[in-house]
Amino acid sequence: MTDKPTYLGLLNAIANAEGDAECYLGAWASTTSRDDVRQVIATVALREGEHAKAFAKRMCELGFDLQPRSDPKLDEKMSIASSTELSDREKFERLQVGRGVEQGDIFSTMFNDVSIDIQTGALLGRYIAEERDSGRLLNGCYSALCAEGDGTASTNGSGAAADGAAVAALNDR
Repeated sequence: MTDKPTYLGLLNAIANAEGDAECYLGAWASTTSRDDVRQVIATVALREGEHAKAFAKRMCELGFDLQPRSDPKLDEKMSIASSTELSDREKFERLQVGRGVEQGDIFSTMFNDVSIDIQTGALLGRYIAEERDSGRLLNGCYSALCAEGDGTASTNGSGAAADGAAVAALNDR
């Protein structure tokens, strides 16, 4: 494709944001002491990484390179996510994930650009569906931690929460 698509900036922004999210969620998954929380966070981190690569690949297929953008808050997010001093509940709150959608559905306008080609549209559709599901997973995990109180539930000896509430968030989708 020789003409620059009008939606190229959207693809670039998604690829960059998803790559950053994979980094800090991966750091969180590696530091949590709870197997149930790790399962949810690792699932979402893997999705984020796959999205970053899929959108960068789509840009390449369209004849354009990913333009890396640095998030000025990435270092702060990495510090929060990799902390061994913060509880998982505190990480949810400080990273502002899993707490519902206060600002509305950020995906609702992505298809307003009627020039989006069929392959990019299919990619965006899958991305939106997975992001919404990831939001439900994170929200369920955060809600389960809140229901436990301080987010440090007793374990059954294997490191997993005795009630498996965060895993239930994965299974209830």
